[in-house]
Amino acid sequence: MRKRIWITLVFLLQYGLSYGSPPIGPEVQIQIDSVAERMLLFQRENGGWPQPGGDPINYRKPLTEAQQNKLRQEKGKLDATIDDQATTREINHLVQAFQQTQNPAYRQAAERGIRYLITAQNAAGGWGQFYPDTSGYHKHITYNDQAMINVMWVMKYTADASNGFEAIDKALIPQARQAVNWGVQCILKTQYKQQGKLTAWCAQHDRKTLLPANARAFELASLSGSESVGIVEFLMSLDNPSPEVRQAVHAAVAWLESVKLTGIATKRIKDPSQPKGQDVIVVQDPSSTLWARFYDLDTNTPFFSGRDGVKKKSLAEIENERRAGYAWYGTWPAKLLAKEYPDWVKKWGH
Repeated sequence: MRKRIWITLVFLLQYGLSYGSPPIGPEVQIQIDSVAERMLLFQRENGGWPQPGGDPINYRKPLTEAQQNKLRQEKGKLDATIDDQATTREINHLVQAFQQTQNPAYRQAAERGIRYLITAQNAAGGWGQFYPDTSGYHKHITYNDQAMINVMWVMKYTADASNGFEAIDKALIPQARQAVNWGVQCILKTQYKQQGKLTAWCAQHDRKTLLPANARAFELASLSGSESVGIVEFLMSLDNPSPEVRQAVHAAVAWLESVKLTGIATKRIKDPSQPKGQDVIVVQDPSSTLWARFYDLDTNTPFFSGRDGVKKKSLAEIENERRAGYAWYGTWPAKLLAKEYPDWVKKWGH
């Protein structure tokens, strides 16, 4: 549960003002949010947030004085990312925390985060997984785990002054609006064509060629049954969609319909012979409909790959660690196809 306490000018002079809080009189008290306070400590000087150790930060966990001092010393690090909702999660929470506390430090930190994201947008209109780090696959336009789409929502909320972003610096509105426009163009340009026919998107695209690209060894260039859903949902949120946006939505939905897998389900089972005592298997289930995470770019055939980076035809062919430790199948498009898309068609037509 969010912990709130009242602090006085002494705390503001020692801590709050260091984040750019405006001068206030000695009679003023200001409310704080403990999660937001930890977010301020983790925020880098460039405005973004890191993901230490590759895992999302647990902001519910109290920090020792030594840990706080270490974070203050690390503020200059260039390790900010949008992976696993990093940076976008913090911005959204800080905006909400400002609404509830009116603590100006939270609004200002959110604005710095938004400016960081605007700066991080690349020449193609997309966002890489990391910025300014462009090593390896970090530089690719990253739809994986909805990373870029999470950024697009922050830009849209800023541009529209909506969803709690009404208090954000109005000077950011035209910049955010331009970022949304560029981002939409990037989405349209990266939608993959098979023999001239629009389909869906890969989890990551090369920022120069805009073609599907590899990421980790087991994340090969493919068409995604997962990430494509978030992209379509964002496109459907646009008011008065252009003919190009409508075409992209219709084509992606048609592709998702065409690649659904009926009659199978996945089942997690106990297996003492495996390193962690469990496994995931595919079973027959006439009532089930699933989608694969990865589809071949040319044939739309589902495929699977382990840490050796070799395509396999079935889940059973890859090692247990990847088989049981990754989402290879899911129902990601189900709600989109059953309700969201039909509602969108009713509103905007074909």
